[in-house]
Amino acid sequence: MIPPLLSASIATTLLIIISISILILRRLRISSSQAVQAGEKSAHENDYDSPSGPTMLSKSLASALPDSVIFPHEAAAFKQSMNSYWAQQECEVVPTCVVRPHDVQQLSTAVTILKREFDERRKQTGEEQVEGLFAVRGGGHSPVSGAASIKGGIVIDLGRLCEVNPSADGTSVVIGAGSKWADVSKVLDEKFLAVVGGRNSAVGVGGLTLGGGLSFFSPRFGLVCSNILSYELVLASGSVTTASETTNPDLWRALKGGSNNFGIVTSFTARSFPSTKIWSGFLYMPRFQASKVLAAFHECVNRTDSGGPSTTYHNHAAGPITCFSYIHQLGAQVISVNLVYTKPPEDEKKWPVCWKSSPFASLWRLWSTCKVRTLTSATDEMNGLNPPGRRQVFANTTIKNDAATLTAAHAAYNDAIASFRRANVKELVWTLVLQPLLPDWVSKGDANPLGLDDCTDVPLVIVSFTVNWAESRDDEFVKTMTRKVVEQIDAAAAANKTGHRYRYLNYCAEWQRPFASYGKENWNFLRGVSKRYDPEGLFQKGCVGGFKLDPVDVEP
Repeated sequence: MIPPLLSASIATTLLIIISISILILRRLRISSSQAVQAGEKSAHENDYDSPSGPTMLSKSLASALPDSVIFPHEAAAFKQSMNSYWAQQECEVVPTCVVRPHDVQQLSTAVTILKREFDERRKQTGEEQVEGLFAVRGGGHSPVSGAASIKGGIVIDLGRLCEVNPSADGTSVVIGAGSKWADVSKVLDEKFLAVVGGRNSAVGVGGLTLGGGLSFFSPRFGLVCSNILSYELVLASGSVTTASETTNPDLWRALKGGSNNFGIVTSFTARSFPSTKIWSGFLYMPRFQASKVLAAFHECVNRTDSGGPSTTYHNHAAGPITCFSYIHQLGAQVISVNLVYTKPPEDEKKWPVCWKSSPFASLWRLWSTCKVRTLTSATDEMNGLNPPGRRQVFANTTIKNDAATLTAAHAAYNDAIASFRRANVKELVWTLVLQPLLPDWVSKGDANPLGLDDCTDVPLVIVSFTVNWAESRDDEFVKTMTRKVVEQIDAAAAANKTGHRYRYLNYCAEWQRPFASYGKENWNFLRGVSKRYDPEGLFQKGCVGGFKLDPVDVEP
């Protein structure tokens, strides 16, 4: 007969093994599904040739840039371009052609041609009737359909502008706007350097940086956008210019969160600093730990004193990024928490003191991936949790770090699961993400127009949803449910008087208006800069995708 204590121990061990097996199975199934999808695409992809064939505009671009324009009839190259987006719905928005400039001068030529066409259409149809002509793709990681592509228009693909050139003294690095963060970290890891950059290796440098940007290094240096020394960009006129603290300083500030509303950025010069390996990873916990995880998150985010070694938030501690996921295919929920410390602890086998003293250290968990590793390894792990080939939706809101509102947000997430089950959304992964935005972070680095200057005495929490699923038939249902849940959280925050106007642009859904959340003064500043550098509005009306500064249905 097995003694009771031994029996309980065996049961616990089996529970852990089964739970780990389920999560591994989930990853294998997703990988298998992606492989099948990739094979199906290669075998019988949609016919990309449009009935109308090449347009006069696309022919003009091909004539001027014969080695840089890809048409649908160039099957292999065009398929590769279309399948390089992260979100599946973006792969389905088919342009007339893709322009892949080799250098800044080729991009200038392309913009000049597009501007000429834009002006001609304004004369013919009226200033307010010009429809989008083109879209710009950096990393192609946005989940918003049409964010970086355009049906029947021109896609400007910056993928060839991917240089990563550190300065000789190690204080700065020039990063091409078509780079992804893996391109940056792989170069800088070898030189024991880093920049304030993205946490997901597959995310594009351009989109994240122009939308503000959160980083593992934000506790030390501030937001990504607040650590850019200068920008090189092509303006609507086709001219190439620089924006820095001393050259076009208004444009320099506007680009720190103003997205693609002023021109096409071709490179970023970012501050760099010495960095070796970091300590990072995920804690995986079962669903029954939800209330304890929420309490631990709330307590950690309130420990914002940066002065003592025992507190969670001193300069090297990033996180906790706390995720609650429902996996429909398995009918299961799991909790994951990402913890980071941006320098190795003295004993690499032990947790850094700041996280060891946090409430997360004592929580019962299935397992942990936390270890000392390169920055590239850490960002690869983040990317591996949500790889490409799936339909995707983001949405977010911001609240104060209030326990009751955090609980309400989790309840709204949890309540929605019943609706998803009834709708039987195939291969759905429904994830609530909580991450801190602290006063100390937003005050560091260069000034920006995000409107967070009033975040000086209270920690904020970005509450976001990242949702992925398999079939287009479920698109509208998933989008509608996600919006409903975000609005439910906003209502709870309003009732508790714990809401905040800020909406992080890089996590916004297509129905959200991030620039309105920056505040009236900042929004008007961005509008003014746009009109100074793009008076006819090429990037407001001619360039689709992203979030525009003049939505007609919103007031500051």
